[in-house]
Amino acid sequence: MNPADIAREAFRRLATRRIAPTPSAYRDIYNEIAGISEAADSPAVPGAVLAASAPPDGGAENVLTQFAVKMSESAGELGDFGRRFQRALKARDWDSYARTLAQLAEKQVKKGGGIELPPLPDGEQTRTLRELLSRTLGFAVATLLTGTPALVEEAESLGAAIKQAHTEEALNEAALRLKQLCYQIELKSGDTAEQQELLLRLFKLLLDNVSQLLDDDSWLRGQVDAVQNLIAGPLDQRALEDATRSLKEVIYKQSQLKHSLSDVKLTVKNMMMTFIDRLGQVAASTGDFHEKIGGYSEKISQAENISELNNVLDEVLRETRMVQNEALRARDKMVLARQEVQDAEQRIHTLEAKLQHMSELVREDQLTGSLNRRGLDDVFERETARSDRRGTPLCIAMLDLDDFKRLNDTYGHLAGDAALKHLVKIVKETLRSMDVIARFGGEEFLILLPETTVEAASSTMTRLQRELTRHFFLHDNEKVLITFSAGVALRLPNEDQAELVKRADRAMYQAKQTGKNRVVVAD
Repeated sequence: MNPADIAREAFRRLATRRIAPTPSAYRDIYNEIAGISEAADSPAVPGAVLAASAPPDGGAENVLTQFAVKMSESAGELGDFGRRFQRALKARDWDSYARTLAQLAEKQVKKGGGIELPPLPDGEQTRTLRELLSRTLGFAVATLLTGTPALVEEAESLGAAIKQAHTEEALNEAALRLKQLCYQIELKSGDTAEQQELLLRLFKLLLDNVSQLLDDDSWLRGQVDAVQNLIAGPLDQRALEDATRSLKEVIYKQSQLKHSLSDVKLTVKNMMMTFIDRLGQVAASTGDFHEKIGGYSEKISQAENISELNNVLDEVLRETRMVQNEALRARDKMVLARQEVQDAEQRIHTLEAKLQHMSELVREDQLTGSLNRRGLDDVFERETARSDRRGTPLCIAMLDLDDFKRLNDTYGHLAGDAALKHLVKIVKETLRSMDVIARFGGEEFLILLPETTVEAASSTMTRLQRELTRHFFLHDNEKVLITFSAGVALRLPNEDQAELVKRADRAMYQAKQTGKNRVVVAD
């Protein structure tokens, strides 16, 4: 800094610290800024003090003169102070200069303001930082505070204030406002996190209650289980989007099937009403017939000759034939209604099975068509129970595509997704129908091999590697070789899924470290 800049800074600090601008105070602050160590025997004369503390190239007198000239050019009361400074300089009356300076500082302090000093240096980096901070507050922070208009308004206002802050006083004021805003944001963040936690608890409680009310074969259970599994772990945006997309598709298909199911149930209801009506008609016809038979019995008892008896008998036979025909028609209609009810019941079972199948779709990985973690858990539980019951071996293989990140970086993420689907396709074509593949995470897959020894499982993985090298993955008509490393583990007696997967995972990483495209059997 040159002497003029040091002097201006000294005057500014005298005002901001509310120190009377005496020569000694000015000297101390000047030395503090300039980094000058004060001599042990400082002169006592104000002029000598200023001369001793001033730089050799201009001297304090030149600095004070420049200050007086600048002040005299100002309008109003500041201009009067500047002319008083000039008169003191002309008479070299340093005591008068000091008193005038003290009066100026005292007057500004009483007004609650400060001396109008030159703005702070504003270089390119300073302007860039000010602009970045202003945009951060006015756009990014304000956007994150949606829902609290007061904080949004303060963030935007503070961003505009920082953009116009060119003095230390303005920056200090902005710093205080920024500190207060950060405190308010922290409070709001804490409240939002607490609200989210309470909502998740409420949602989980609702799902638990619904799950207990559902039958074991309910077509809603798959969806409830999927959402429960999702909110149990850390919330991930991609997982939420995948689950939402999957549930939307399932709910749409189920709504169509449910509409058909309602139509069939209505048909059954109408047929049952018809059946009851026919039954009532038969009962009514039978009742009339019995009444008529009673009347004929009285006519027979009153008959006096064979001719009258023949007439009564003809009437009885005619009524009997009519009742018989009505009964036969009613029987045929009832048999037909019964068959229609049976057909409708079969359609109901079919539609309910489809609904349950739609619900099971949420257990599949949407990208590859393999099972997801939820589906894997169900299959593992079933196969371990069968293995324990029959005493048969159960193996798993943990697969991880080699250099998958490089594949994504070279060909793009769409090519990476296509490679994962290609791998699942080859696995399903190569392995048995009883073997199950599930996507474990990212480019990792787990294959469940029931009734398989560890030697056979290792050989199966080696054969799968050969099949994968024979069937090239094509991307834009370019052959791309993809390989995988695998770890194979045999389930030990009473070993749970987590421990078995951990052993297979360690073996898979060992295969990675020993050269990739290998199969390692876990200890």
